[in-house]
Amino acid sequence: MATKQASKPQTNGTSSSNGKTNPIAPLHTSSLLSNDERKQLFHRMLQAREFDLAMIRAYKQGRAFGGVYSQIGNEAASVGSAFSLAADDAYFPMHRNVGGHFTRGQELRTMLKNFLAREGSMMRGTDGTGHYADVSKKVYGNVSHLGSMIPVAAGYVMAAKMRGEHTVAMTYIGDGGAQTGEFHEGMNLASVQRLPLVLIIENNQYAYSSPNSVEFACERLSDRALGYGCKGATIDGTDVELVYETCKNAVEEARKTGIPAIIECVTMRMRGHAEHDDFSYVPSTMIQEWQQRDPVDRYTQKMIDLKLYTAAEIESLRKSLTEEMNSAIDEVVALPFPASEEGRKLVFVQ
Repeated sequence: MATKQASKPQTNGTSSSNGKTNPIAPLHTSSLLSNDERKQLFHRMLQAREFDLAMIRAYKQGRAFGGVYSQIGNEAASVGSAFSLAADDAYFPMHRNVGGHFTRGQELRTMLKNFLAREGSMMRGTDGTGHYADVSKKVYGNVSHLGSMIPVAAGYVMAAKMRGEHTVAMTYIGDGGAQTGEFHEGMNLASVQRLPLVLIIENNQYAYSSPNSVEFACERLSDRALGYGCKGATIDGTDVELVYETCKNAVEEARKTGIPAIIECVTMRMRGHAEHDDFSYVPSTMIQEWQQRDPVDRYTQKMIDLKLYTAAEIESLRKSLTEEMNSAIDEVVALPFPASEEGRKLVFVQ
């Protein structure tokens, strides 16, 4: 019988997972990153932020249909974790991981066609968020039944292991979805079978309108790793280099040993559950505290401190990204909606 290994979950400059913030620690500087890679991380975080802002504008203008789920506040967790994967690893994102899609090389207009349900979208217009799969990029879009992605990702790496491949799968869940039965089933399966699965818990303080205090009683969600016999860590999810380094180490250990990991990234969802949600249930003092930890603003300042960009260069880059987003949305919105028969394809036998 294989020996089970567990590690005590660690914390690195994190805030409390029950909404109480600690003093802001300086951003981590990872020895695993070059300055060129830092610039890549920064660009992807900016791209994710500008995508969100553009989609929010489109929603308010009545140009976006369905839900618009913002990841503002989650950019460091999304981009830093996805950046830790190898090209052949499998990526199972959730609806607040647009930055991870960009990090995996997804093209802007491909994403917009799907998000805006236009002709040529991967989901043939049947979806308005990120449920699509792009096998060419090893991206397998989220299942709306929260928790369901975990056993699917575990099954993916089980199949890869049977084929003799050294593939790692990474998937995500929120603090609310971490309370579902499939969370337990998926992580227990991965741990018992020694499947190289890295699960990112994006603890953004609220499951829709339910705060952490009514969701779970443990101090840290990564404490559960001890029960499964896998690795666990709780980290500051607003610190992109810390997220990257923690995930990179977990990915490579999982690849080598088959031991899964649970990484809790403590952050804050800075918009409502979706744009129809006014966010009124969150105390204004809590919003103000987390605004000081904005992952994009903090990494922007680090780019300036490291002299990788000037403030003027960053302003120019953001302006360029905004113009690109607005132009791409105009282009995609002008496309027709798919023909009605497209919705039946791959659902019913013709």
